[in-house]
Amino acid sequence: MNKKMYSWKMTKPGAEFELVESSLPSLGEGEALIQIAGCGVCHTDLSFWHYGVKTKKEMPLTLGHEISGRVIDGPPEWVGKKVIIPAVLPCGECELCKKGRNNICRNQLMPGNDFDGGFASHIKVPARYLCPVSEAVLDKYALKELAVVADAISTPYQVVKKSGLEAGDLAIVIGVGGVGIYAALIAKIFGAKVLALDIDDEKLKMAKENGIDATLNVKDKDIREIKSQVRAIAKELNVSKYGWKIFEISGTKPGQELGFSLITFASVLSIVGFTMEKPEVRLSNLMAFDAALIGTWGCKPELYPEVLELVESGKLNIAPFIELFPMSRINEVFKNTLARQYKKRSIMVPDFE
Repeated sequence: MNKKMYSWKMTKPGAEFELVESSLPSLGEGEALIQIAGCGVCHTDLSFWHYGVKTKKEMPLTLGHEISGRVIDGPPEWVGKKVIIPAVLPCGECELCKKGRNNICRNQLMPGNDFDGGFASHIKVPARYLCPVSEAVLDKYALKELAVVADAISTPYQVVKKSGLEAGDLAIVIGVGGVGIYAALIAKIFGAKVLALDIDDEKLKMAKENGIDATLNVKDKDIREIKSQVRAIAKELNVSKYGWKIFEISGTKPGQELGFSLITFASVLSIVGFTMEKPEVRLSNLMAFDAALIGTWGCKPELYPEVLELVESGKLNIAPFIELFPMSRINEVFKNTLARQYKKRSIMVPDFE
């Protein structure tokens, strides 16, 4: 086994990542060493790198929490397995874990936040919640492509389930980028009629071409105009004017304000995207419409096999929505992602050899 590892370190917010060579880490009890196949670039990474959100671990730090790879050392039952690393690794023992809320375990460990993450050749993680990838899934996708399961797919999967979405409901997805497109597709798999809202015609076109029922470009439209058009689309789709399931995934103040404005009787608004900005909303609408406003964080490890089942069955198609880059281009990719130059989810693939 090669005893060296390579990682791209963030030394301070906004600075270029630096390539660092080091020795492979030693393992403690229950820990696994994983050779990384791919690591997706998430808006959370941008938040740490550019928007001033503080990481738990002090810098220098390797970012990246959307990781797939192969176990090369650790508990014997795991060695050789190809796995997805959950973006949130709970302790399994605390009050929240025992109440079925392990995705918000207060002892949780998040790669690229609590410890060095996936923009590297290797990573050391607790083995307990690793999700094995079957050969049937690998017959459809390369392991590096499956990195998006760790967050971009599993997070919307959890929130769609949490929202109580039922077949025949109207699902409104605000922002169909690297995470939102999967929310739209998963809602469709669950039997909903899906309306995608975005400010980018190309993203909306891609959503429509992949089975989303309706799209609406909301750029330069005021909220009243958008609400009127959404009601008209709901009528065209022959869905109820009540009980809409709204998923805000743009991670913007306008997106959150729009999502809240679309609440109707018995609606559920799910906040998935993150922004430091504070929206202006009238919370009394929740009372008046007897509606619900929920958040979500990561995904419970036990849901990951369900996500992989969707991929294995062919119900969920990953390929059109991802783009692979060599990890040596990380500085370029982060700058371009910040500038919103990509229409697909970027996956960084180690190229240190």
